[in-house]
Parts: sequence; C-alpha cells; structure tokens
Amino acid sequence: MNKSMVAVILLAAFTLAACDRPAVVTVPSAVPGPAGATGATGATGNTGSTGSTGSTGSTGATGNSGTGTTIIVTPPASAASN
Repeated sequence: MNKSMVAVILLAAFTLAACDRPAVVTVPSAVPGPAGATGATGATGNTGSTGSTGSTGSTGATGNSGTGTTIIVTPPASAASN
C-alpha cells in the first residue's frame, strides 16, 4: 500500500510538471503626450428675437357690499416668559 501511494504521488508530480503553462505577457499601456495648443475661439452666435408683450386681462367684477356687521378677530395672547 505504501509503494502504491508513493507511485501515485510521483505520477501526479510528473503529470503536473509536464503541463504547459502559458507565459504572462504584459502589454504596456499608452501614455498620453503633452497637451496641444488651444484652438481658435468660435464666432459669436446671432441674438434671438424678443417676443411681444401679452395683452392685459379683463378686470374682475366688484364684490357684494357688507351688511353693516363688523367682526374683529384678536390674536391669541402670547405665552408668559419665565
């Protein structure tokens, strides 16, 4: 049993050692160059036309006059300060 275990371990070691492992290739990344000169300024656009003013709305109707009773609402008393 010990000899078969050793044989299996040696066989596994040789099998794994014979595997072809692909080489890792590192591709260098592109490095941007220096900034170029600033481009020319573009032409100014046309000014848009101004819209016309809207018409005035009609005046509202006059409300009913009161019946002569006046109601006075007093504000609530403020809380006492300590």
